[in-house]
Amino acid sequence: MNPSASPETSPPGQGVPTPAARRSGQLLVGVGALGVAAVLAYGATSISSEAGYAGVGPNFLPWVISVAMAVCGSLLVFEALTGGYRKMDTPSGAPRGDWGALAWVSAGVLLNASLITTIGFILSCALCFTLAVRGLRASEGKSAGNLRQTVIDAVTGMLIAAPVYWLFTKLLAVTLPGLTGSGWI
Repeated sequence: MNPSASPETSPPGQGVPTPAARRSGQLLVGVGALGVAAVLAYGATSISSEAGYAGVGPNFLPWVISVAMAVCGSLLVFEALTGGYRKMDTPSGAPRGDWGALAWVSAGVLLNASLITTIGFILSCALCFTLAVRGLRASEGKSAGNLRQTVIDAVTGMLIAAPVYWLFTKLLAVTLPGLTGSGWI
């Protein structure tokens, strides 16, 4: 691609979307925001509206969020239909997503969710941290790490997760899945 070419003059298929493609993507984001607002509003209708403390019912906040989301979605659609986002910076980063890095991060999150009740909070969060860091390193084009780096990442993950676990279980009395019945691991 010619480095001096602007996004508006770049030929299609060279990593920079055409203005029409950008506007249709922008419109899609706005319509998606309106869809999320509609789903939130639908969910708010199933929440009781009986006034609670200070005269506000439990469905007040979901309605506020759905209205705010609808306003944002409407503004996004308006901008997309009247010429696109006017002061948007030129996209940075790689022209394509790094699917390998996404797979590492996704594996960390999914394994954390599936193993947290089996191996406990600390170990599952350390595993999530280790895999996510590996994916983030790969996304930067760096080496994902050897065995030594993986062990360092796992220990770092445990050093982060253990105090969080103890804070929640000991200080806040929130039950999190542990590895033992002692409440410390």
